[in-house]
Amino acid sequence: MESAALSRIGLAGLAVMGQNLALNIAEKGFPISVYNRTTSKVDETLDRAAVEGNLPVSGQYSPRDFVLSLQRPRSLIILVKAGAPVDQTIAAFSEYMEPGDCIIDGGNEWYQNTERRISEAEQKGLLYLGMGVSGGEEGARNGPSLMPGGSFQAYDNIKDILGKVAAQVEDGPCVTYIGEGGSGNFVKMVHNGIEYGDMQLISEAYDVLKNVGGLSNEELAEIFTEWNRGELESFLVEITSDIFRVKDEFGDGELVDKILDKTGMKGTGKWTVQQAAELSVAAPTIAASLDCRYLSGLKDERENAAKVLREAGLKEEIGSASSGIDKKRLVDDVRQALYASKICSYAQGMNLLRAKSLEKSWNLNFGELARIWKGGCIIRAVFLDRIKKAYQRNPDLASLVVDPEFAKEMVQRQAAWRRVVGLAVSAGISTPGMCASLAYFDTYRRARLPANLVQAQRDLFGAHTYERTDRSGAYHTEWTKLARKSN
Repeated sequence: MESAALSRIGLAGLAVMGQNLALNIAEKGFPISVYNRTTSKVDETLDRAAVEGNLPVSGQYSPRDFVLSLQRPRSLIILVKAGAPVDQTIAAFSEYMEPGDCIIDGGNEWYQNTERRISEAEQKGLLYLGMGVSGGEEGARNGPSLMPGGSFQAYDNIKDILGKVAAQVEDGPCVTYIGEGGSGNFVKMVHNGIEYGDMQLISEAYDVLKNVGGLSNEELAEIFTEWNRGELESFLVEITSDIFRVKDEFGDGELVDKILDKTGMKGTGKWTVQQAAELSVAAPTIAASLDCRYLSGLKDERENAAKVLREAGLKEEIGSASSGIDKKRLVDDVRQALYASKICSYAQGMNLLRAKSLEKSWNLNFGELARIWKGGCIIRAVFLDRIKKAYQRNPDLASLVVDPEFAKEMVQRQAAWRRVVGLAVSAGISTPGMCASLAYFDTYRRARLPANLVQAQRDLFGAHTYERTDRSGAYHTEWTKLARKSN
């Protein structure tokens, strides 16, 4: 009788994501206890539970009552700000927890913090999961993509809940056990890095269509709607078409044109680029998207630069770029350029995951990662199913660029891709994401690069040695002495 009155799972941290995830769990038939330090958030969640169908949500007002309201072995999710608040929350709850109980951190946490907490939890006999949650507030309420990593036992204890709560696609729920340690957090971090790249590439497509093609917001809305019916079908393309349709409530025209061009960020994109550098993995599209967010923050400097360079004689090409443009061809070229650029961006993200998986012995299943991203998450897209199949065909695939199916598509689209980048450069429109993707493609596909000259330079000034193409071993040359002698 006692266990019948207890909740199956608990959730602490009732901001937007926490509330919505708690209600999602309750709606799927799992009684849940909720807790928040600010008690009004508990009341708010209980009110929503009543309104949204008398859902089985139990409000708790102290850490002790919260923990003791859960069935053993206890499983509790925390959704609080990453860093010190997570440690404080764990300390408050673990005082009342018993060996075999489990803590699941659903925040965007740095993976090494999760690995430290797994070790600390083990010393108390507790289980720990770091679980990436993607999909925003709508995903949390109706079905997110979930990326749990850490204790497999902890995952097994709540597998049935996660399977019902996650987004559902034709080949199963968008959740899988990612691997040991901080793998769940790391995978979510790279997911966010890919998201940065995706958003940047879409914004560049918009910039070219608007400022080279001279297309109106109404036309852009139709184009993105059309694109969302084909190979570019995705959450981000779909919401972009909606954005262009929203009118400004305070004046004429559409709201998108009144938004200040400064981008916010929370840090996962920066972590992704830092990890790529540490692992010697090229991720230029993701890095370019991060740089663009930094540059967007320099609004005053950019306005001043525009003024100074105009006075120095720089002519604005953007306004005149649309004359004589074949709009229909431009739209099709941009579609192809966007698709090819996206393949490169996803390839960079998957290669980063592969490098970390090898370093940490996580044995990540890349096809399965692509599958759980097909629904619920921000980067969900129809072509993730094709990425899944690429890794099923070859689990050791070096890069998506060399998967036979994707390779064919890249080759078919490269002429359009080059036209778009060339047109943008001529018009003075920055397309750093598309340029980075194209440069990545061109560098990766070349059997021989000018790196031989860089190696010669390094050997000349630093005696770093070099290898030869025609014989084995390391060589050093007295370059300056020999060059002067030949003179």
